[in-house]
Amino acid sequence: MIDKDFKLGNEFPRIDFDTWRAAVEKEVKAPFEKRMVSRTYEGFALQPLYTEDLFPTGGDPSGVPGFPPYVRGSSPLGATVAGWDIRQEHAEPDPAALNAHILDDLTNGVTSVVLQFDAAAAAGLDADDPRAAELSGKGGALLQTTGDIRRALDGVLLEVAGAWLEAGSAAIPAAALYVAAAKQAGVGPERLLGSFASDPLGTLVHEGALPVPLDTALKQTADLAAWTAANAPRMTSVLVSTKAYHDAGATSAQDLAFLLATGVEYLRALTASGLDVDTAARQITFSIELGCRFYQATAKIRAARLLWDQVVAASGGSETARRAHVHTTTGRRVLTTRNPMLTILRNTATAYAGAIGGADAITTVPVDAPDVLSADQSRRNARNTQLILAEECHLNHVIDPAGGSWYIEWYTTHLAEQAWALFQEIEAEGGMIAAVTSGWVAHKIEAVEAKRERDIATRKLAITGISEHANVSEGHVHHTAAKDPAALRAAASDTLAGWRATHKPQEALAKLAGAAAESHGITALAIAAAEAGATIGELAAALIPPGSAAAHITPLAVHPFDEAYEHLRDAADDFEEKHGHRPRVFLTGFGSIAQQIGRKTFANSFFQAGGFEVLAHEGNFTVDQAAAEFAASGAKIAVICSTDKLYATGVADLAPKLKAAGARTVVLAGHPGAEEANYRAAGVDTFIFVRSNVLETLTTLLRQEGAL
Repeated sequence: MIDKDFKLGNEFPRIDFDTWRAAVEKEVKAPFEKRMVSRTYEGFALQPLYTEDLFPTGGDPSGVPGFPPYVRGSSPLGATVAGWDIRQEHAEPDPAALNAHILDDLTNGVTSVVLQFDAAAAAGLDADDPRAAELSGKGGALLQTTGDIRRALDGVLLEVAGAWLEAGSAAIPAAALYVAAAKQAGVGPERLLGSFASDPLGTLVHEGALPVPLDTALKQTADLAAWTAANAPRMTSVLVSTKAYHDAGATSAQDLAFLLATGVEYLRALTASGLDVDTAARQITFSIELGCRFYQATAKIRAARLLWDQVVAASGGSETARRAHVHTTTGRRVLTTRNPMLTILRNTATAYAGAIGGADAITTVPVDAPDVLSADQSRRNARNTQLILAEECHLNHVIDPAGGSWYIEWYTTHLAEQAWALFQEIEAEGGMIAAVTSGWVAHKIEAVEAKRERDIATRKLAITGISEHANVSEGHVHHTAAKDPAALRAAASDTLAGWRATHKPQEALAKLAGAAAESHGITALAIAAAEAGATIGELAAALIPPGSAAAHITPLAVHPFDEAYEHLRDAADDFEEKHGHRPRVFLTGFGSIAQQIGRKTFANSFFQAGGFEVLAHEGNFTVDQAAAEFAASGAKIAVICSTDKLYATGVADLAPKLKAAGARTVVLAGHPGAEEANYRAAGVDTFIFVRSNVLETLTTLLRQEGAL
């Protein structure tokens, strides 16, 4: 009979960490550090087991949810009452179609929307401006007037489902149009919910240009913040986004440091304009791109709140002003243009991290997000990912689900410490603006990106479905048919012509232009001009002070993880279109099936990553039979697959026979070691093995095939 006080742990002796480590090392037959410890791009050594010894919890160093330092969330009840904000991106060019998409999302579980303006509007240009020829309808909606905004948001309860604007350098013109359109629909600014999301430094880094000097852009942003604080208490005005840095290859610690340093620049600009620290801090929100390492991503969110708490506290802010409002989204660098089902899984990983990390709002991107214009099913999958995590996985039923995990708490602390140290370096450089414009930030990112690209090339960093487990029969994501940009622009220009015939905002625009030099009171004047019928291009032009010069830097390059492999896959696709078949390799195995299978499996994955059609026959083959099998295949590349023991005698016999059978290139699967010279003398041209440069080998072979 089991005693009532039975405890399972009483039946086993307590094992200390050193004893456990010794047992593991004996079992894996390798040094513990080599086999069991992995390293991040920040340089952290990740242990296989975390205990109180690695993160002492005495004294509750992370605090409690809803209280400083806000590591455990900005609300005492977390997401248990209302859940997190499910925020969907929208970039359909046509305002009417955009409206249908928004209403569909809001009806089916989305709680707020990101309204992306097209590249022309984000640059401050109307569709009929000659400079907008290549920009209209690209990457967002053609929203140029209050009429366009009203069509796009018709039927949306703006005081319930907030809109977060993304308008690049045209943040104030977009805000003016939005407020004016809402007022015309009977919703005053005091009831609006969302954000105007002015991020001039982020725009400069991402696009490489601003229409005004950066100091002017900061003053204008401060004016927008002052107007918002006074008139739209449920809106925020300033955004700090890690998008440009994350997409360029920044580590999590770098992302956090750049986020913090940018937030400090904005905080300084807002307080210099006359806002108190509390008001200024409340105007700033944060958007953090996440990768698929969800525990690292969870720690990143928690560390961001900790760091911002420290900055605002040091600036004299109150406890409530120290709470960071955090939005998270799937980083574009981890998305792939092939194998869409894996994008759903990547979305799940990042949404999971956002949920357990306590993000206030989460965006999951559609599987066709790289092309922006998303199909209905893609948007449905994106929102349903979050709905399942909330309503079926119940991630919103627990306050701070990550709290108390020694691993995540340790990771949070170390990320915060490294980010703070890097932030101090940025301050020593003169602040984030100086660090960006001098190229210091780009240099820091390039150093780690170069290492990551080497790891991707050698498959030390695997890209599932691309560099590992690729499916050559699967093409790109099936995108919604793109609309004709010229037709879109022509239609928008016709609409503008009709709009201008009935709206005369010249007087209001003249007042706005007169105030632009001082960058004071411009938001109210911009709203008045929008109400009078000014377009987004007219508003943007009026906000450029006379004689001011545009700001220019070299933008950070975007580095998708799959970029290099996609180039090879595209080349193989083009080859197939021209020749009726893909570039081919034949796996020439000899020995028993068991002796061939390991290297054949490795070689199959290796060559499919480059888009090759991999041919092979299964069976017990002698060297002569293997050569005959290759001769019948029609391929020009032969890959020898067997064991090192059989290679010792078989390669010298097989390689010449493969050459005689028509092999242009003979590849040996396995590290040649000390036998490389002998194998090459026999006719082997190249070798593939774990950590060899996959991209380099595939590029060479595709070039020999005539595919590149």
